[in-house]
Amino acid sequence: MRRPEPTDRERFLKESDYIVSKTDLKGHITYCNKVFIEICGYSETELLGTPHSILRHPDMPKIVFKLLWERIRNKKDIFAFVKNLCKDGSFYWVFANVTATVDFDGTIRDYHSVRRKPRPEAVKAIEPIYAKLLEEERKGGMEASGAYLQNLLESNGTDYDEFIFSLQNAKA
Repeated sequence: MRRPEPTDRERFLKESDYIVSKTDLKGHITYCNKVFIEICGYSETELLGTPHSILRHPDMPKIVFKLLWERIRNKKDIFAFVKNLCKDGSFYWVFANVTATVDFDGTIRDYHSVRRKPRPEAVKAIEPIYAKLLEEERKGGMEASGAYLQNLLESNGTDYDEFIFSLQNAKA
């Protein structure tokens, strides 16, 4: 499937919207709810069996997804702000929680994600950080981007999780 050309048209989730999806261990979509289908513009048939990365917007730093995969493969959940690309080239932001589904024997069966509307102020705060992470990736790869992120967190006296939650949960 050909990737769409990004536009500057933004779509917005409602406060009551929850996007739910599941993927297999390689990140191929095995389930998607109606809200997911409606906002991204792909049909259920187009989505099922397709890598979740079909929605990856070029404004998203790779280091965020590297961190995501490291965490969920180690059975730890992660929250992240994600800018997704729609079928028509428009985009939407989500506050995502991604986690592994684990069988009784501790084996990871699949991954699932629940995404909701992010605070607009959080998006405004994360956009320049993601832009800087992308710049670092262009100059020195994910290693440089990861180092920038680590330095940012350390200079703010926080870790990744605390930082992300502080953006989403800040009082208006």
